[in-house]
Amino acid sequence: MNDFSDRVLSWFDENGRKDLPWQKPDAYGVWVSEIMLQQTQVQTVIPYYERFMQSFPDVVALADADLDAVLHRWSGLGYYARARNLHAAAGIVRDKHGGAFPSSFEDVVALPGIGRSTAGAILSLAFSQRHAILDGNVKRVLARHGVIEGWPGKSAVVKQLWQAAERHTPSKRVGAYTQAIMDLGATVCTRSNPGCSACPVNADCQALQHDAIERYPGRKTKQAKPLRQTTMVLAVSNDAVYLERRPAAGIWGGLWSLPELTDGEAGDWCWQTLNSRNSGIEPWATLRHSFSHFDLDIQPVVVRVAGTSRKVADGDDSTWYRIDDSPPGGIAAPVQKLLNTLKTGGHVQNS
Repeated sequence: MNDFSDRVLSWFDENGRKDLPWQKPDAYGVWVSEIMLQQTQVQTVIPYYERFMQSFPDVVALADADLDAVLHRWSGLGYYARARNLHAAAGIVRDKHGGAFPSSFEDVVALPGIGRSTAGAILSLAFSQRHAILDGNVKRVLARHGVIEGWPGKSAVVKQLWQAAERHTPSKRVGAYTQAIMDLGATVCTRSNPGCSACPVNADCQALQHDAIERYPGRKTKQAKPLRQTTMVLAVSNDAVYLERRPAAGIWGGLWSLPELTDGEAGDWCWQTLNSRNSGIEPWATLRHSFSHFDLDIQPVVVRVAGTSRKVADGDDSTWYRIDDSPPGGIAAPVQKLLNTLKTGGHVQNS
């Protein structure tokens, strides 16, 4: 082992996290956790992971499940393409690999939603294979330790970071080192207010020696996020609200959502879509939802549909959702917030 990894492993033995629910030699559980942990913090992931594994205890159960059930278990975690890719990859593992998660790098990285770093993490944690990783936390540690200049989104910068990751990854205890280097970035070498005095590699950290910790890793030039606007219709009929499935591509792909108006009035929409007159329209306050690349202002409009909730038959892409029933599938967080307001505000009639 090299000196860097020796120190990181010694630190991990004393201070690393060893009680996370996915820390066992099970490739399926490690895979699910690594996908969930992409762009999401550990404490947020834990309850989602536990519920997900209860519903889909192995890769075949996940592959056999309906996508709606998978998206439902993912609801609130965000970045829903991860769930769609996970489900698609499970089908490939079931059909091509006999239900056993593959152990070769080439087979793993070929699965939907898995890149070089995620594949390396799975294989090192589950199979003790020597593979370097380079998630956001590791990039920060290596950029500071070796004063690697520039934003890690640039190919020349990420190439240097991969070289450092390969150089520091040991041949033994590679699974422990993988967890250790991730933990070090998550708990000590944090983005702000890092605990440099507790860092096992502070003696030769070049950024610390030059009093330049905050400079690394380099940041992307910040631009103001664009603001988009939409109108969402909460069409209410007795104890039900009308939902539509979103297209597979784009934001909230494959999730159940409220219809959106691109133009026209809610009353016209009610007649054209539901073939029904409305008996009242009530606009609510605008709800802002932030994505990584833009902000979305949602104007909710409650439309009371005259008569029963059977004007449009339930189908693959539309349904009348009884507010007290289990959701038909995954629902995006702002839409669920509006549905909760609909329910708690007494806007639907209990059956």
